[in-house]
Amino acid sequence: MYRNCIKRILDIVISLCGIIILFPVYLVLAILVRLKLGSPVLFTQERPGKDEKIFKLYKFRSMTDAKDEKGNLLPDEDRLPAFGKKLRSTSLDELPELFNILKGDMSIIGPRPLLVRYLPRYNEFQKHRHDVRPGLTGLAQTHGRNAITWEKKFEYDVEYVNKLSFALDVKIFFETVRAVLKREGISSETSATMEEFMG
Repeated sequence: MYRNCIKRILDIVISLCGIIILFPVYLVLAILVRLKLGSPVLFTQERPGKDEKIFKLYKFRSMTDAKDEKGNLLPDEDRLPAFGKKLRSTSLDELPELFNILKGDMSIIGPRPLLVRYLPRYNEFQKHRHDVRPGLTGLAQTHGRNAITWEKKFEYDVEYVNKLSFALDVKIFFETVRAVLKREGISSETSATMEEFMG
């Protein structure tokens, strides 16, 4: 009952209330991103959702479009200015994902939506992370975020799918608040964000 109905109702109510309450924050962040990083203000990218259905993810832009002399984008760490790091460390860059949740692409709690190119790299166990809607935050985000290995991250994702419940979602929600306030696991040890998953 919770997995198939109540969870979706809660997602709609929470995301809609969040969008209304945080409207002034959206406005201020949009202006700051435009002034400090340029346009577009929003970063959009295709991501796989439930049952690997592709959707367009919305985030506030946090990186520049700096390129090398050959026209190739520079590595993430070279395109992530101080302002962008602050957006990510506070998770404010992810606020537009509330619109994805309202639309039904995502849930408040669930495995984070990753890159489309990773789909053929998952093994049979890891593929189960797509049995539910991806989330704004999830079990892996409260257990290390980008500071843990891909393998461990997927173990947490599938564990969440198997144990999904209202009690677990509430626990993850409050643990996420703690992790964001402490700014834990924002980067891996070797990258400004997270290394490429190669399978």
